[in-house]
Amino acid sequence: MNNIIETVKDYYGKQLQSSDDLKTSSCCCNERPPAAVREILPLIADEIKNRFYGCGSPLPPLLEGMTVLDLGCGTGRDVYVASKLVGESGCVIGVDMTTEQIETAIKYREEQRKRFGYKESNVKFFQGYIEDLRSLGIEDNSVDVVISNCVINLSPEKEQVFREIYRVLKPGGELFFSDIFADRRVPESLAEDPLLRGECLGGVMYTEDFQAHGKMRMDGFQIHGHTRP
Repeated sequence: MNNIIETVKDYYGKQLQSSDDLKTSSCCCNERPPAAVREILPLIADEIKNRFYGCGSPLPPLLEGMTVLDLGCGTGRDVYVASKLVGESGCVIGVDMTTEQIETAIKYREEQRKRFGYKESNVKFFQGYIEDLRSLGIEDNSVDVVISNCVINLSPEKEQVFREIYRVLKPGGELFFSDIFADRRVPESLAEDPLLRGECLGGVMYTEDFQAHGKMRMDGFQIHGHTRP
């Protein structure tokens, strides 16, 4: 488990400096983001957008005033888009384990506040693990919407990720995420390959495992997924 975590940290912290450094198209999506997201993207700093490695757009409409949690936020693109969608009365929390990624996200916190015309920033960033949100002080039943963009596949403890999502969501809360799935379990030799792991292929979720660990764990909550085969 620790080897996988360190491999992913190295890949996203040291080896990738922009989306141009990706070796495959697995972390890309040809679909255009929703209109509401497209309108906000010009307001996001270029460095944030250039270091975006998501595979979709798990950002729902009608977020005004809500608390949103982004698991594996990277440099914060989706956090800052959500910041605009929730408005000044809402709050967005970004969590990422990679130092270089989270430092970039934090660096633009004040600049993005000014770009949005807010009196105070409505975003918070924590460096930590999506498998252990409790250690970051994210309380039970405290989040309206959880989002994640091509990150859950990177975790070596996916069931624990869903446990934490279940814990922090308010009753009736929603999970929106984009990720990559497989119709069979990935062989161990491929799952441990550093390049495939970093490119979101080695750790892809087997659809049947997601049914067992994800949807069962989230019984009573709403899940909205955008998947890549």
